[in-house]
Amino acid sequence: MHLVSFDIFRTLGFPDTSVLKPEQMLQHKPLLREADWVLFPEYWQLNTLLYGLKCRVFPSEASYRIGHDKVEMTRAFQAVAPEHTPWTLIEANGPEERERLWTAMPSPFVAKLPKASQGEGVWLIETRQDWLRYCERTPVLYVQEYLPIDRDVRVVIVGDRVVTAYWRTQAEQGFYNNVARGGRIDTGPVPAVVMELALRLARELGVDHAGFDIAMVEGYPYVLEFNRLFGNQGLGQGSELKDAILGYLQSRTAPKDPEGPAPLWPVAV
Repeated sequence: MHLVSFDIFRTLGFPDTSVLKPEQMLQHKPLLREADWVLFPEYWQLNTLLYGLKCRVFPSEASYRIGHDKVEMTRAFQAVAPEHTPWTLIEANGPEERERLWTAMPSPFVAKLPKASQGEGVWLIETRQDWLRYCERTPVLYVQEYLPIDRDVRVVIVGDRVVTAYWRTQAEQGFYNNVARGGRIDTGPVPAVVMELALRLARELGVDHAGFDIAMVEGYPYVLEFNRLFGNQGLGQGSELKDAILGYLQSRTAPKDPEGPAPLWPVAV
């Protein structure tokens, strides 16, 4: 199995792997066409690799497309698991829409930018001034009910299995559970229902490399989002993630027949 990687740090120690810089893509078209898998390209490379060079890409196209935008992600969650999706309203950013959402959503509520990660671009809206400041910073209005939690669960999915799951407790300043914003990792037991929900979403949406963030409210799970490129703080120092990726790719790589495909009609002898 020959691999080409566009992310040296996420594929350290991968066997038989050629590493390229994203901007070198078009200089190595034969290498990319012949590779069994192309790993961790940038989002802007996706169309060229998939449709121009006919590459098999990991993470999956769905992981990229759905994970690129919170608006599209939430709509996908609403399609396959509405009962596990917090109440969310999404509108164009216009005067009437601003007023309608401010009136509809009980305070406090959460507002998000469509494209952000690591807790950036997420606000707790408690006053009208908070709301107006948010409205001036976003191209699309995205508001979500506030869930009364002080922690959530990060579930790491590779392929069709859970690699790890752990709690992220709230930062000292409150509200944020993201480790990048001061949240802390708790390796205590995670309810099975949380991991089952993450697996269900991954399988139904075709997502094969993601960290799902799921909140528990009175024992009931709600999916918040997933990150295609997640941090490794809760993964430990072993090779579990690398082994999971390589095992998944190997399981989906058809063996090459050294004699080529069978002929469609008898060959004269």
